[in-house]
Amino acid sequence: MTSSTPNPSLVLNKIDDITFETYDAPEIVEPTDVIVEIKKTGICGSDIHYYAHGKIGPFVLTKPMVLGHESSGIVSKVGPAVTTVKVGDRVAIEPGVPSRLSKEYKSGKYNLCPHMCFAATPNSTEGEPNPPGTLCKYYKSPEDFLVKLPDHVSLELGAMVEPLSVGVHACKLGSVKFGDKVAVFGAGPVGLLTAATATAMGAAKVIIVDIFDNKLQMAKDIGAATHIFNSRTGGDYKDLIAAFDGVQPNVVLECTGAEPCIAMGVLAAAPGGRFVQVGNAGSSVVFPITEFATKELTLFGSFRYDNGDYETAVGIFDKNYENGKDKAPIDFEKLITHRFKFEDAITAYDTVRAGNGAVKCLIDGPL
Repeated sequence: MTSSTPNPSLVLNKIDDITFETYDAPEIVEPTDVIVEIKKTGICGSDIHYYAHGKIGPFVLTKPMVLGHESSGIVSKVGPAVTTVKVGDRVAIEPGVPSRLSKEYKSGKYNLCPHMCFAATPNSTEGEPNPPGTLCKYYKSPEDFLVKLPDHVSLELGAMVEPLSVGVHACKLGSVKFGDKVAVFGAGPVGLLTAATATAMGAAKVIIVDIFDNKLQMAKDIGAATHIFNSRTGGDYKDLIAAFDGVQPNVVLECTGAEPCIAMGVLAAAPGGRFVQVGNAGSSVVFPITEFATKELTLFGSFRYDNGDYETAVGIFDKNYENGKDKAPIDFEKLITHRFKFEDAITAYDTVRAGNGAVKCLIDGPL
């Protein structure tokens, strides 16, 4: 592969403006670099937020950016020092690479590194390009941010390792274990995958809360939750507890960032329970601090994923499908509601932005 190798890419130029562009493919520079030919990419809610609003919190789009960060692919070239993957391996790509010099990286909490280079996240430094996204033909990654996929884990599932890792990280922070009673707020892709993670980690009961019955039904249909609750029509936190067989959850995983859900989670939680905040809010929220304190709840903030979470996520898929799709306890593939060719990627983004019943939308890599 030379610098003249074309690299078809999907580019967000500004709000409401996505185009197909062709750049030069990346080259091996460091001895541990790996070039991956992208095969499947999922659309994340953050992608849609940049498309519609041009910013998320402090990350503001000021120059064109290749989209995509939920991807899997096949290794096409490796640097001379690479030992963990080889050409032809199928891999999931962890899209955030920290500074190797930061305290956060050295402590294993590299997701908190202030110098994180995260795919398809704007770089506000003047004169510096945005980190490239993964919606392209060829993508470069350090070898230690690639995880090989077992034979019975498809490339489609490989593209879902990224959002599953968010759920894994949240469940680890909340110390979800065998026998726990878990409430998950939000039945979007992250909420559904977080509930599925809690189930895979041995939770005895999992209730998922949302305002849309079709999303709640999907949680039951795929095997991610044992109970569901519509917080718009079902009542207050007391009704949630009643719907959970009278049980107060000892772990709450809040995946919406919505003030009413945060409050309901605190009020429903069992005394001494653990509360993990996964979803982000657009502004400050009113918080039921008295109930939180008198119950002696423990609060964790959860941001992306860190050391070992990608491997755990791949392990969950591996274990789930070890006896074949027909015997899989959780039907993760049912979350994939839409599939698009690369040349239809703009339509894919418009479909997800419009809603249209999309849960997880996947885009093929360029041919």
